[in-house]
Amino acid sequence: MSAGTFSKADFRRIQWSVAILAILALLGAAVVFGALQLTKAARAEALKVEAERGDIRNKLARARDEEQEIRARIARYQELVERGYVTEEQRLEWIERIAQIKAARKLIDVQYELMPQKQVAAELLPEGAAGGGFEFMSSTMKLQMQLLHEDDLLGFLADLRARVRALIVVRQCTVERIPRGAASERGVQPQLKADCDLDWITLREKK
Repeated sequence: MSAGTFSKADFRRIQWSVAILAILALLGAAVVFGALQLTKAARAEALKVEAERGDIRNKLARARDEEQEIRARIARYQELVERGYVTEEQRLEWIERIAQIKAARKLIDVQYELMPQKQVAAELLPEGAAGGGFEFMSSTMKLQMQLLHEDDLLGFLADLRARVRALIVVRQCTVERIPRGAASERGVQPQLKADCDLDWITLREKK
């Protein structure tokens, strides 16, 4: 064979080597491709695991928040129970307490009228009037008093809040000076008159 020539015999001698090289190249490419795919799959799996962990952390955080909220609700409910707010309204008891306070404080005159009970307007409460199996109810009282001084009114309201099983909310209250010469039935000269609207709020189970 002369230099620079490539015969069929030479090709036959190297064809298997060429074939082996081609196969090895393909195998190498396949190995690289497989490695890339494995790396991609591993990354995807890692992202999935991290996402699942994040989801679990979020669920645990929500569960803790819900538990704290439930505990707070229970604590608020227990406080309402202890203070006597969770009950049907006790109008006769309220009337007795008013008479006792009037006598104890020697108030000149106390007149009042209790309106029919109704559900508290939802917009007045952060969670609405209804809460679970309970609902807030309110009875409005129209209150009129003759006073020697403003402390009579303030003391009456303080005693009322301390002695009745209801949450007393003063919606509005006006105090005016009485003209001279308007003596009361007891012969005592009142100095002021008060006109107030009070809400007596209780919490009852839904019917």
